[in-house]
Amino acid sequence: MTTAPALIPELADIVSRGDPKRRAEAARRVSELFFQGVARFRPDHVDLFDGVLTSLVPHAELAARIDLAERLAQLANAPRQLVGQLAHEDELAIAGPLLRKSPVIPDPVLIEIANAKGQGHLLAMAERPKLSTGMTDVLVRRGDRDVVRCAAGNAGAAFSDDGFAAMIRRAGQDGVLTLRIGRRDDLPPDHLKSLLAGSIDVIRRRLFDVVKPERQSEIKLAMSELEGVIPPVQGRDFVEAQRAILALHRAGQLNEAALLGFAKAFKYEECVASLAAMTGVKIVTLDRLISGDRYDPILIASKTLGFEWPTVRALILMRLGPNRIPSPADIEGARVNFVRLMPSTAQRVVEFWKSR
Repeated sequence: MTTAPALIPELADIVSRGDPKRRAEAARRVSELFFQGVARFRPDHVDLFDGVLTSLVPHAELAARIDLAERLAQLANAPRQLVGQLAHEDELAIAGPLLRKSPVIPDPVLIEIANAKGQGHLLAMAERPKLSTGMTDVLVRRGDRDVVRCAAGNAGAAFSDDGFAAMIRRAGQDGVLTLRIGRRDDLPPDHLKSLLAGSIDVIRRRLFDVVKPERQSEIKLAMSELEGVIPPVQGRDFVEAQRAILALHRAGQLNEAALLGFAKAFKYEECVASLAAMTGVKIVTLDRLISGDRYDPILIASKTLGFEWPTVRALILMRLGPNRIPSPADIEGARVNFVRLMPSTAQRVVEFWKSR
């Protein structure tokens, strides 16, 4: 390819012996030539520009290098040596755009920069669309609060077992970090338990409120294990039921139909554990309410969840047990109360239960 030398006569002489001003002007002109044709260049063309620009760009003015870095950060076929050269710059305005976005910087180079540069460079890298475990290990080890929070909230970041453990140690004094770690879909159950163990109650409650329903069930199970096995209430033990419900959650099968099946089979523990996972109310609270003298808690929880009457009826019958048959009048009264119950009223009651 002879385009670059044709555009700038004596380019080879400028590269090897030109003064800084001439090199800076040559860098500008060659860069523009590159961007004009980048969409159609073959890899060998890009390599030719790479060799020329890595010699010329260091002599360009700061503003020109910043502009060049911002434009290169968007390109999947950017000159790799030039990008690497600019990404190593101490000036964050130059290195930052490339460290945040450039797809051509290999992981070993990113890790090298992460081990050598300051917090601004680390924060830029923490914002990349994808982060390997090798990268996040360095970010967690060297990064300040903002860097680690950013990495923890990055859905495209992957963390090693040691990386999760190190973040969780830091989260003991950082509620924001706790929430970001707890919301990660890839957080293993043992690390979730460690995260909860080092958190204060108000942060645990906040985490429970902001995570997905399936993670709520995991939090409940983790907390029960941290606090010891849930003490039997009237001879009941909910641990196995919790595990079964968590498995349904993870499989995306915990729904009204599953709960109806438990109710028809008179599986009390599974019904209560299901309602707890769906409403966010503690199992011990729901058990105390449902096992009382009235069926109102079943109506309230069911209305909040949008259940149909057949499911509510099955739950009422389950609560009574297989050997007790309610009168038709009692069932009809329950149905009328369920229909009249406003969802907003039921939700306020459930929110009160959650606080208990």
